[in-house]
Amino acid sequence: MIKQYTLVKVAAIALAVVPLTSCTFFNELGAVRAFKDANVAYARGRYADAIELYQKVVDVIDSSGVESELAQQLTASYFYIGNSYDSLYLPGDTSADNVHNLDEAIRYYELASDLSTDRSLQVLSMQYLVAAFGPDKANAPARSEPVLREMIQRDPENPDNYFRLAQLYEEAGLFEDAESVYQSVRSFRSEDPVVYLQLAGFYNRAGEFDMTIDALEQRAMMEPDNPEAYYTISTFFWEKAFRDFRITQEEKLEYIMAGLQATDRALSLNDEYVDALVYKNILLRMQANEIEDFDERDALIAEADEVRSRAQELEESQAAASRPAA
Repeated sequence: MIKQYTLVKVAAIALAVVPLTSCTFFNELGAVRAFKDANVAYARGRYADAIELYQKVVDVIDSSGVESELAQQLTASYFYIGNSYDSLYLPGDTSADNVHNLDEAIRYYELASDLSTDRSLQVLSMQYLVAAFGPDKANAPARSEPVLREMIQRDPENPDNYFRLAQLYEEAGLFEDAESVYQSVRSFRSEDPVVYLQLAGFYNRAGEFDMTIDALEQRAMMEPDNPEAYYTISTFFWEKAFRDFRITQEEKLEYIMAGLQATDRALSLNDEYVDALVYKNILLRMQANEIEDFDERDALIAEADEVRSRAQELEESQAAASRPAA
């Protein structure tokens, strides 16, 4: 009797377990169908329909967890439902429904960054989350900082995340913090020309001209055969000489000469570099304006005319070469 009762009891438990397992399985199958339909709606720009369908998938995941391999694959729904809300959001519209769209986009991007099993989608979710906190949307820079720091922690070798964090600090007026971030990137990517370009842009916006040129020259050292590196230096010297009315005439001439030297370096690497020729023409004329000796001034203007003619010839020949044959 005891043995028979035990068998009956085990059978009852088994009967109770099977429907539960089957229910979860069929729920996940239904979620798969909803996920496919949601993807179609998303691809066609029917974001409201996509949200409704992705929500069915999310409900199944929330109820059953992400233990199964199938559920793990469906966690992409968190990102796509967030992006659907984001796509419905209209900047500048302060209506309750529109604000709700942005709030939901942020909520689901946060869930996607935590729950998605696809690492690339995690990263993408965090990137969109930072954008959602931007000035044209939530305008919440303080909420961007921890997200960016987490992105750096997850991928410490990716300079783009450092650049975004530095830009965030710069926009907030925290120039020392921004500079510290740029210096951190340079410490592990000291041979990357892009780092020095970013650093030069930062120093230029901060009004630190000497440090700007230093960063650009370091960039040129990384690319000694790249004429564009020297051409870029010449444009900064031209801008300083042309736009900064606080400098003395001696300083202005010094910057003009430094700009000409940079254009000559660029043209030594590529004598058909039209942009470098254009700036050399401009800088020669600026130099002529600073010279009191008429003969020397005329010689500089004549040289500038030759450079300008050369640039025009190259532009015409390059334009002709790019036109399709009749």
